[in-house]
Parts: sequence; structure tokens; C-alpha cells
Amino acid sequence: MTRIVISDATMKQASEELRLSFKEKIELSKLLDKLGVDLIELDGIKNPRIDALLIKSVAAAVNNSRIAVPVELLNEENLEKTWAALKTAKNPRLQVCASTSAVQIEYLFHKKPDTMIEAISQTVRACRALCDDVEFVAGDATRSESDFLAKAVETAVAAGATTVTLCDTAGEMLPSEFAAFIRKQYDTIPALGKVTLGVCCSDRIAMADACAVMAVAEGAGQIRAAARTLSEASLANVIRILAAKSDALNACIGANTTQLSRIIAQVDRLCNTGKNQNVPAASDQDDGIFLTAHDTEEAVAAATVRLGYDLSEEDAQKVYAAFKQIADKKEKVSFKELDAIVASSAMQVPTTYKLDTYVITSGNTISATAHIKLMKNDKPVEGVYIGDGSIDAAFQAIEKITGCHYELDDFQLQAVTEGREAMGQTVVKLRSDGKVYSGRGISTDIVGAGIQAYLSALNKIVYEEEIE
Repeated sequence: MTRIVISDATMKQASEELRLSFKEKIELSKLLDKLGVDLIELDGIKNPRIDALLIKSVAAAVNNSRIAVPVELLNEENLEKTWAALKTAKNPRLQVCASTSAVQIEYLFHKKPDTMIEAISQTVRACRALCDDVEFVAGDATRSESDFLAKAVETAVAAGATTVTLCDTAGEMLPSEFAAFIRKQYDTIPALGKVTLGVCCSDRIAMADACAVMAVAEGAGQIRAAARTLSEASLANVIRILAAKSDALNACIGANTTQLSRIIAQVDRLCNTGKNQNVPAASDQDDGIFLTAHDTEEAVAAATVRLGYDLSEEDAQKVYAAFKQIADKKEKVSFKELDAIVASSAMQVPTTYKLDTYVITSGNTISATAHIKLMKNDKPVEGVYIGDGSIDAAFQAIEKITGCHYELDDFQLQAVTEGREAMGQTVVKLRSDGKVYSGRGISTDIVGAGIQAYLSALNKIVYEEEIE
């Protein structure tokens, strides 16, 4: 039986309907890994700081799935940055993507056919020198001239590609037509017999799932799909079909079918949540992960990276010192508690924005309104905003005052003392240019604590931007 590789490209789909935050992408990767998806595909590096950090964070969060990242043709600097971020993954894969249709070669890549062949050869060879797992992705393959497609595939395999993926970018083929196309490639391109053949089908006429399965029947060993599909084959449908028709197709998969419905439902909720980036949500659970007094400074530093922080050596030492003080007094330190330690210990900076007054109006029959007055370098600035709840209104009012929007990566609330007048501690994590900044606030008023924490994180961003 052939083991079919299931690849998920949810995060590579570009659409206003699917806007995931940095943290949501990490959570999506964890869900896919838990499902048993063989390959998680990420976008290539365009903004070095943000994209490289995402790749490293996904690599740290994923235990079993391979991580695939594309590189630019004939761009040595891009390859070096991509590999520097990806090499920390347990199972890394580099992808070389190039169109093989005449129209796209000329108008998208601005190259001549011979130049494209040379670019494929050099780039695949450079990738293989770094990584044993290299995939060549032939875009718009179904509309390519047969001779050129064959030459491109043979060149990629000769240069070291271990997987070749053929894309039906137009998405206009019926399952029988796509099966005939795959069969023809095996007949005319002997090099395909040496590698894994992957397929990627557009769902333009709602035939992607059927086309992908028919390709497996003709010998394909990898299918690209998406858990939240906009243009790709449906991950859920493909897994269900392959599991149900395993004997007929002489193929098997490694996905956990017993958890399929539940995890896909979680993915749907996650992607729907991503449509509203301004509403703060409670922090996720720690999944039983904790640190103890026996953990080294390197282990604590690795944990802060997993939380999304990029601390300087000095701040990392401060965090570890604060961690040891707490860890010596209790058996376990959770990741949530480590968040609070980072917020209170790292990157303590001069105050640019200071809270003067705030008034929150809310009720079950009116929308929450926040009127906030801040002191910026001892000068008063104020703003008013109507939001979805008191916290959201307060944070949006601060954004209106400062004129800057930063992604709210996390919002945590926990009681510090007990009783009716209990003190509440909040930790706010803001993300700017791919880096996480956290702030901590303590007050008997939840909203007041949230505002203090937000301003603490904001002041760190402002301070670093001024230095740069």
C-alpha cells in the first residue's frame, strides 16, 4: 500500500475571508499536527523579521508534521534567511515554486523558457545542499507545453528534488481529464518514477477533491489540500475519501480520522475568530506545560521563544532571575505565569504614555463607551470609542489616541487576592513588526488593570521604535 502524504496549505491561501493573526497561525499549526497532517505549508519570507519569527514559532510548536517553506528563484539571500528560520524544525522542507506555462513564465516571472530551466536547476541544487527534503512545485502545469513541463521536471529531479508537485491552477479539469493528465506525465517523464508525485488542484468548479483522489489512483503520492478551504481541495473530504477507499486505491494515510470532525470544527472556529482582530480573547490553556526550579536558563529562554518573545540577552537574564525567585517557592511555574514574569521583568522603559483618567459606560441595553485621557510626555491627549465590551472600547480608545494599531496577541486576567475586593492582574501582549511586547497591570478594577497593562506594552513598543 502506498502511504499518501497529506499536505495542508490553509495559511498560503490569500483572501480577505481568511485573515489569521500570528498567534492564530501557531494554534492552527498545532491543530494540524494533532490531526496527523504530514506537511504544513507556510508562506515564504517577505518581511524577514515577521515571517522568520513565524516559521521559527511554528517549528517550535509542531512535533510531528513536516514544515515546508518556499524560496525565491535565484535569490541566495532569501534562501539563507529561509533556511536560518526553518532549520530549527524537526522535519524541514524547502520548496522551489516555478510556473511551467508559457504565459505565466513571461508575465509573472518575466523570464524566457531557457532562463527558467536554469533558474530551477540552480535553485533546487542550492536548496538540496542545505536540506535533504526539497519539493519542486510546477505551477499551472496542466496548461503547460508537454515538452517544457517534462524538461522542467527532469531538471528539478536531476538537481535533487525529492518531491514534484503538479498544479492544476486553472481548476477547469474533470476528474477523468486530470487522471489522464497524470497518467500521461508518468508515461512521458521517466524521472517521476524516482520521486514522490504531488498534486495541487484548484476548486474553481468544485472538482478539486475528486481530481486529487483520481490522481492517487494513477500513482500520485501527495495531495495538497486545506483545512479551511477557499481555493484548494478540502482536507476533511480528501482524508475521509482516502480512509474509506483505502483498499480500492491501494493507499493509506496517517491522519487521525477519529478526531477529524472535532479538529476541523476547531479550525473553523479559529478561522472565523480571525475575522475580528480587535476583540481581545482569554488566553488559551497551557496544555499541562510548566517549568520547575530545576530548569536551566536555556530552558526558560526557549519557553519565552515559544510564547512568542524575542528577548535580548540582558532581558533573558532578568526573566530567569525573576523566574528562579518564584520557582524556588512553588513546585511548578506555568507558561501563563512566565508571561507575567516577562511582562514585569523584561524591557522596563521610560513612560511615554501615562494614564490620567478613564470613564467607562456600559450596560445590557447600551454599547460600551470608553473616554480615556492620557499624558504623553506630560501633555494631555484623549479619545472616545464605542466598542464591543468595556475592555475592547478602552483598547480601541487608546489606539485612537496614539494613532497606531498593534495586533492584540493575548489578554490574560487572573485574581491575585481573594474576596469581594480582590486584586486582579492582567497581562496584555501586543505584537509589532513580528515581535511580542507584554505589559502587566494590577488593580481592583478589571478595566483599570487592563488599561495599565496595555499602556505598559505600548510604552515598550514606542521606546524601541524611537531608538531604532
